[in-house]
Amino acid sequence: MISLFRALLELRDARIRNLHPAYASLLIDFDPRKSSHEKLAGLVEKLARQRRPERARAPSVVTIPVCYDTEFGLDLLDVAKSANLSPEEIIRQHSSATYLVCFLGFSPGFAYLSGLPAALRLPRLDTPRKNVKAGTVAIAGSQAAVYPVDSAGGWRLLGRTPVRMFDPEVTPPARLVPGDAVKFVPIDRAEFDATFDKLSNTTPGAKSETTPEAMERP
Repeated sequence: MISLFRALLELRDARIRNLHPAYASLLIDFDPRKSSHEKLAGLVEKLARQRRPERARAPSVVTIPVCYDTEFGLDLLDVAKSANLSPEEIIRQHSSATYLVCFLGFSPGFAYLSGLPAALRLPRLDTPRKNVKAGTVAIAGSQAAVYPVDSAGGWRLLGRTPVRMFDPEVTPPARLVPGDAVKFVPIDRAEFDATFDKLSNTTPGAKSETTPEAMERP
């Protein structure tokens, strides 16, 4: 699905207004004044059949710094207990995996990441929290995610990143896009506070160059 999504993006077809991939489907919003469903379906079938080798190119790798302090990772100790592992081992496994951005949903910029280690796979909380802070790193089922804005949420919280994951004033507004690979890099509380303060003083809407080296897209 990611390959088809990328292929359609690269066409820059004026008939297509928006593309939104999911795990096993791709929503194509098109202008009915410029094309018909049949014509777009034909284009999609043609691209799907081609399966050109360049579609399998290596994804961009985005590394995200995470502070696993229990003030941020409200569920870290419970996850460790449920998994019968130490908190340090939970952090090691979570940060050693490479994740794939499958799609965005739930809220603007919320990226669903596959690739969570099997030992960390636990169900969502029975009762969602009313407010999860932006930047909170969480897990649920076989997925990982970073909450891009303050919102309700029932995922298990492991830590927080000081970087902004969604900014409506920049293009693109979401830090992650489908097809990206993601790595989490542990940082301590002092580095979190310093980076958070530095980014908080950045002009709103600017794609800040003060993002730590641990936050890169080649």
